[in-house]
Amino acid sequence: MSSCILGIETSCDETAAAVVSFEGTVLSNVLQSQHAIHERFGGVVPELASRQHVETIEVVVQEALDQAHVGWDDVKAVAVTHGPGLAGALVVGVSFAKALAYAAHIPVIGIHHLQGHIASAWIDNPEFPFPCVVLVVSGGHTHLYVLPDADHCQLLGRTIDDAAGEAFDKGAKMLGLGFPGGPALDRLASQGNREAVHFPRPYLHRGGLNFSFSGIKTSLLYHLRDQKKSGVPFSESDIAASYQEAIVDVLAAKAFRAVSQHHVQALAVVGGVSANSRLRHVLKERAAVQGIQLALP
Repeated sequence: MSSCILGIETSCDETAAAVVSFEGTVLSNVLQSQHAIHERFGGVVPELASRQHVETIEVVVQEALDQAHVGWDDVKAVAVTHGPGLAGALVVGVSFAKALAYAAHIPVIGIHHLQGHIASAWIDNPEFPFPCVVLVVSGGHTHLYVLPDADHCQLLGRTIDDAAGEAFDKGAKMLGLGFPGGPALDRLASQGNREAVHFPRPYLHRGGLNFSFSGIKTSLLYHLRDQKKSGVPFSESDIAASYQEAIVDVLAAKAFRAVSQHHVQALAVVGGVSANSRLRHVLKERAAVQGIQLALP
């Protein structure tokens, strides 16, 4: 067996471990979800997340090693997310990684959460080109970068308040869709009319390449309040589709604006929200029209 690295991730509510060869091949990827634990609270409870990491991390790491068919003699370093994320959850992963590294006499490497997201663009496509623009869009982050090469990363814009993923989750909660909200809203929106309700496109034509999603949440709150007061029947799927479309419009517009401004021909969109089906469709459509190489890991 060739040399490999063990990766550990505990930044929020999922315990994950993976083994990657020195050549860049993912040999295993094991994830333990906590959705069932947090569902009744409508969101992640940090203390419960930390306790669950303590209970599952050893099993998850061992399963990753077993699936990769490697032993500790093959592991030459332990990489672990050290932030940003939930403080207590991060402590579990970092402490476990440091203990493993100490016992095995190998290095421990702290990994920035967003750098991990960015690097995911090259897992399925190692030949994805530089320079490129990368949009990191997740439950806690909405950041836009330009990467002139593999060793440099320049921040172009970020959310000034809430992340896009939080806007999806909170919107789903207002619509009574449960947890995790983002995927539930995506499913409901697929049945609705995207043009039924006009929600604002915050910071679409101002703010440079920064984002803002707090206002659109407020807009949804007021719209639902007014609809219920009116007593007139309304379609939740239409509202979900229209709300989702507003967020997707802003994300796609800013990403391709960055591509144009920095004269690059490649765009990667990474993070949990990149799984949103409408966002993927819009990105693929625009990339095809503009001749931009698109990575959606």
